[in-house]
Amino acid sequence: MLFDHWFDESHQAFAEICRRFAREEIAPHAEKWEEAGSFDRELYLKAAEAGVLGPTYPEAFGGGGGDAFHGVVAGEELLRGGSTGVCVGLGSLNIALPPILAMGSDEQKQRFVPSVLAGEKIAALAITEPNTGSDVAGVRTKAVKDGDSYVINGAKTFITSGCRADLITVLARTGDDPHGGLTFFVVEKDMPGYGVSRALKKTGWWASDTAELVFEDVRVPVENRIGAEGTGFIALMKNFENERLMLAINGCALAMLSLEYAAQYAKERQAFGRPIGKFQVIRHKLAEMATQVASARALTYHVAGQINAGKPVMVEAAMAKNHASTVAREVCWEAVQIFGGMGYIRETVVERFARDARLLPIGGGTQEIMREIIARGLGY
Repeated sequence: MLFDHWFDESHQAFAEICRRFAREEIAPHAEKWEEAGSFDRELYLKAAEAGVLGPTYPEAFGGGGGDAFHGVVAGEELLRGGSTGVCVGLGSLNIALPPILAMGSDEQKQRFVPSVLAGEKIAALAITEPNTGSDVAGVRTKAVKDGDSYVINGAKTFITSGCRADLITVLARTGDDPHGGLTFFVVEKDMPGYGVSRALKKTGWWASDTAELVFEDVRVPVENRIGAEGTGFIALMKNFENERLMLAINGCALAMLSLEYAAQYAKERQAFGRPIGKFQVIRHKLAEMATQVASARALTYHVAGQINAGKPVMVEAAMAKNHASTVAREVCWEAVQIFGGMGYIRETVVERFARDARLLPIGGGTQEIMREIIARGLGY
């Protein structure tokens, strides 16, 4: 079909594995987990065993060794389980581990990465602070060198998987330079002074636990510093490319599945003696939704292809994230409209997806910040 040229037999086989996992391990529990605001920790172990937890990571560390499109497949197919929150929770390692793999020593990689990819430990990334969002140069959490340790003080917020993370990749300030004074550390949950100050309730992504974290004189050994002092900002910018691709994939998946559900409902729902899909107004609505989904997937897949080719994608990733966010918001909203009253009922998946889509223009850098990145990158 339209996008088949991006996928080979390994991607197709992996898609079936992800669909089966979503159907058997997520879908039967999705509504319960959404209402609970969390999902069973055992799911990480099951996902690792099935091979869907870290498909793009090196096999040497327990990953699948796949390319960017194996990540695309996982992002799209696991959402068929009906819970963005579950997918995001399982995927928090995809923003927590890259700084370790990019800048960590061999010893650090062996110490932190395999246990996460095996589903034995949960990893989270801690960047955002109560007064610092998209402006990461404003990070205030401090790490002060003291002998063979750093003492970290500060707070982080909106941390995905923060409530139960075992390993937290934390960006802290080690110098005064707004960008050059940032450094990554791995904080382990049993370190004295580290804690979860509260769990956050959100508009969407309910099954993904989200936390505020506190660091009060947390003593972190030098061995847990990732890279040299002052290298955090560079690693973070690269990390943002991957995170924005992930969010674009999620936007495409939300829109694609909402379109599928709406098209099927239009065939089944009767009004005025015939399926509502027989009315031109509904058919044209579905046609426009399909066009929007195709455009978002085309741009997002282009970014994945560029990443596979080893090319920089800062501007294109920002474009893909913004466009997929807009498409997801509009297509999910139209799906709710097609479902009518049932689209406003919480047991309906399109209602859940419409709420979930609202995060996309905010997370990973706001749409306004993305536009600034795009403008600067194009020399405007």
